[in-house]
Amino acid sequence: MTTIVERKGLGHPDTLADHLAEQLSRAYSQYTLEHFGAVLHHNFDKLALLGGASEVRYGAGRMTSPVRVLVNGRAARACGDESIPVEELAESTVRDFFAERLPEVSDHLDIKFHITSNSSPGAVLTGGQTPDRTRWFAPRSVDDLRERRILLANDTSLGTGWAPQSPFESFVRELVDNFSGKSAFTDTHLWCGTDVKLMGYCEGDRADVVLCVPQKSPHVSSRAAYLENKQVVLAECRRLAGLRLPDTPVDFRLNVRDVPEKDEFYLTCTGSSIESGDEGVVGRGNRVNGLITPLRPMNMEGANGKNPVYHVGKLYNLAAVRLAQKLHEETGGHAEVHMVSATGERLDQPWRILVRLSEPSVQVDKVQALIDETLAGFPALTNELVHEGVLLS
Repeated sequence: MTTIVERKGLGHPDTLADHLAEQLSRAYSQYTLEHFGAVLHHNFDKLALLGGASEVRYGAGRMTSPVRVLVNGRAARACGDESIPVEELAESTVRDFFAERLPEVSDHLDIKFHITSNSSPGAVLTGGQTPDRTRWFAPRSVDDLRERRILLANDTSLGTGWAPQSPFESFVRELVDNFSGKSAFTDTHLWCGTDVKLMGYCEGDRADVVLCVPQKSPHVSSRAAYLENKQVVLAECRRLAGLRLPDTPVDFRLNVRDVPEKDEFYLTCTGSSIESGDEGVVGRGNRVNGLITPLRPMNMEGANGKNPVYHVGKLYNLAAVRLAQKLHEETGGHAEVHMVSATGERLDQPWRILVRLSEPSVQVDKVQALIDETLAGFPALTNELVHEGVLLS
């Protein structure tokens, strides 16, 4: 079996865009639930980050131009006569997010809002009647929200899930998170940045990995220090590979664009390429299962920032991933799930559900019971997304 797998770390611009969009959706959902008792219509899944500019020196570095945050989307700005401070809520969410995720950038943000309250197409004006659709983003009260009566799919789309991940795929995720998230390694190596990216190729009993791990210039005093740190990263890669893939030789290539004699290195002042020129856009990074796997079933939906009540691009993908895992645990074999919606039809009655199982002898009634449980669970899934949060990439 041949495996190609990619993962973008927590400081990668696309991951930053994904997770920020989801935080905006959660903040807006929590606000409207608290004030009106319902999640009002919104979507922030078109958010984009445009890189700033920086100067990097050994032992120092600074931002010279801010990161531009384009908060693109739609949101109801009022419910009846009570207004919603959409921009204020979004700005505080953006600043809190960067203060936690990439604090070196948090004082260098240029936030632009492009948030409309325009209704979707389909509201035909006839006589003196006001079409219900025009009230989606301007409700007179929560009674105008049709999803309080019945949950309907907002789009014709699909969700895709499969299980289990191979040992190599699981290793890729763990290795990237070890360098880009909070870990014993990052706690003791302050020079390690978070804009990590890994591409892995595994065929038969061998694997190859191309890995990018940035270093933070204030903690790197010289060319020699940078090169020494690279060896520390490679040693950590080999240590984890020995633990997780003891029978698979893995060849690692790190920061392959480095040109030491010209002092061209993956050296940043903040730990992320968003500081200088790079861009991040929702939906261009990891899929809902945390990986990019072109040889596995996948789709191109950007789940982060979508409305958690009825947006199938979010709910069906998360539900399909979890259903596939349950089917794998039930059957012991490979499970693949595709859930396809038809816009305007019931959320809990997908247009098509395709389930593929590698085990030939399965109990159909148990499989159907797991499917029924998943379809009945969308309100609980919404509650989890809003109140607990789910890492969707």
